[in-house]
Amino acid sequence: METVMAQLTGEGDQSKFADAADILLNGGLVAFPTETVYGLGADATNEEAVRDIYRAKGRPSDNPLIVHIGTAGELERYAEDVPETAKKCAEAFWPGPLTLIVTAKPGVFAPSVTAGLDTVGLRMPDHPAALGLLRASGLPVAAPSANTSGKPSPTHAEHVAADMGGKIPYILDGGATGIGIESTVLDLTSRPPAILRPGAVTADMLRPVIGEVNHSAEAADAGENAPRSPGMKYTHYSPEAPVWMIGPDAGRIINAVSQLHSEGKKVALVAPEGFGASGADWYFPTGRLNDPVSVSAELYASLRACDGTDADIVLAVTVDDDGIGGAVMNRLNKAAGGRRYPG
Repeated sequence: METVMAQLTGEGDQSKFADAADILLNGGLVAFPTETVYGLGADATNEEAVRDIYRAKGRPSDNPLIVHIGTAGELERYAEDVPETAKKCAEAFWPGPLTLIVTAKPGVFAPSVTAGLDTVGLRMPDHPAALGLLRASGLPVAAPSANTSGKPSPTHAEHVAADMGGKIPYILDGGATGIGIESTVLDLTSRPPAILRPGAVTADMLRPVIGEVNHSAEAADAGENAPRSPGMKYTHYSPEAPVWMIGPDAGRIINAVSQLHSEGKKVALVAPEGFGASGADWYFPTGRLNDPVSVSAELYASLRACDGTDADIVLAVTVDDDGIGGAVMNRLNKAAGGRRYPG
């Protein structure tokens, strides 16, 4: 299959949205940018199209998909008995990086979207390309990240092409994404509402809008049960070489690299600016030290860059877990499988 990369320039974009929408309406897959990461979209009401997402990604079939919508009014179209908390969140944070888990209207979505659950995650993205595509198609679009399952999510169209080229017909190229990590997932069917996946919308931002929020619920239902949110059950965001987390201490990093070199290992370092003198064989900066927002934007691109090396190990420098830093650390923990150097 030939994959078309349609670059968005601001001129003629509507025709590209129309072309992409036509593919969705005919059961095909389209990759598109959001403010978080690139998504791999299919008509969320078409079971065969949704199954193609799982096939293209190699994604476990018990991992539910987030459904993207083009207007806040569609919340009541696709959710049953919309709670007041959902309306307040939509008013405060949509369009934006917040996915709301609500009770799905029966018989609307393809069974593979909800992975057998009676709930669905809905989100209105804050990106002109995503909204242009959604409004041109008029569809609810199921869209996980547009990468091979388990690898770092794509934040550039080139990342999508590397994983999905030849598997999907169309990529909308909107350049680099802004936030760089996936949306916050908030379960509004639990009491109190629970964050199942942290992101740029934090518990401290949610509490003034809806009151008490459980911000430590991510692992509660991530064992043998079907996960209620993407990102809960499986190792994610990993380059090919094993990742080990390490604190932002220059001396410790230098010693770790020296020790690994003495063991005959080649080392890639993923770290904020200022750690280039570590002696690592490769250094991929992830933004500014003590600025987790900038680290969030660059993290996945730096982890992906490690696959262009023959590193035996990746050392990834941790960040403070306040605010969006908590979401960055969630992704680093998943990429490393919880490993810290030394073990």
